[in-house]
Amino acid sequence: MPTTLHSADTGPYDALLLYSFGGPNKAEDVVPFLRNVTAGKGIPDSRLEEVGEHYYGFGGKSPINEQNLALKAALEAELARRGIDLPVVWGNRNWEPYTTDAIDELEELGAKRAVALVTSAYSSYSGCRQYREDLAVTLDRRGQLGDEGSIGVRFDKIRSYFNHPGFVQANVEAVVEAYGELAAKGGAPAEARLVFVTHSIPTTMEAASVVSHATYSAQHLDVGAVIAERVAAELGHEVPWELAYCSRSGPPSQPWLEPDVNDLLTERAGEGLRDVVMSPIGFVSDHMEVAYDLDTEAMATATELGMTAVRAGTVGTRPAFVSGLVDLLLERAALARGDEVDEATVGDLPAFRSVCEVDCCLRRDGEPSGVPALCSRDLYR
Repeated sequence: MPTTLHSADTGPYDALLLYSFGGPNKAEDVVPFLRNVTAGKGIPDSRLEEVGEHYYGFGGKSPINEQNLALKAALEAELARRGIDLPVVWGNRNWEPYTTDAIDELEELGAKRAVALVTSAYSSYSGCRQYREDLAVTLDRRGQLGDEGSIGVRFDKIRSYFNHPGFVQANVEAVVEAYGELAAKGGAPAEARLVFVTHSIPTTMEAASVVSHATYSAQHLDVGAVIAERVAAELGHEVPWELAYCSRSGPPSQPWLEPDVNDLLTERAGEGLRDVVMSPIGFVSDHMEVAYDLDTEAMATATELGMTAVRAGTVGTRPAFVSGLVDLLLERAALARGDEVDEATVGDLPAFRSVCEVDCCLRRDGEPSGVPALCSRDLYR
């Protein structure tokens, strides 16, 4: 019989790595941070200064670091509530504390095998594989990557969790609350459109995001259908919905996933839509893509169009989400022990693999030299 997750056994893991993107803490950090994000692309500092205007509008400080600290504290509290003694270490790809800082901390704790929880719910190059590559390159630079994998701390990973019940329930709660806010603002909830929003990616990355189940966009469409159905049941009326994208970057000649949320709002306003709820299901916290692209830019578009608009919250530290992450940790530990486990999901897609396929989620629009070979070793599974 498959194992249930009532056990608090996290073995063989002796630490949890909360692994995120990172962001600047002050104005002086912005360009160095963006250099890290765009490393190898040859983008001049003058262009990075232009991109950095989003951050400068918030004092040069990204919300993401404080949000990661809040999630870390929430995970620690939930682990303690369940009687689980497991240290949580935070590290970032692009800013302090860097991946190597997190590995230092893990080693100081005496960790031998850690499990990584990436703050991206979906499977794609930028949402999964790029974190694996960063960890592989970091270990290689530290001299801790042998032919058979890691010879320092060994890393496994928690599966992509977009279709886990905890993530979905937290989003349902946030959207229902947003419909209440819309009514309080004088909108008509029964006539409103629910627009799910996620980070756009190049179409080449979309094509390469197929693992054995579904592309990046298909993952969002699957979970969006579930959330909309559950919200409709809560509200007692139909909830028409669609998916839009934000945060496009790169040259205009490179196709990215569309429609952009601002273009979609403009088109729907022309068709007579007057009330909208935007739900950022592609993000786990209210970081810069939400604070600027939605709260600033898209809300301004909606106002110009005469729409009544509300932005639903992200899952953040909602109890359903945090509890679900701990469930995923216990699920991954059971799988690592060789137990048969029922992997909880909602929607039509199955649970994505915890042990990634060697060639999954390739970027294909310019692989970093040598990184795929490093990444495919048995160090971060």
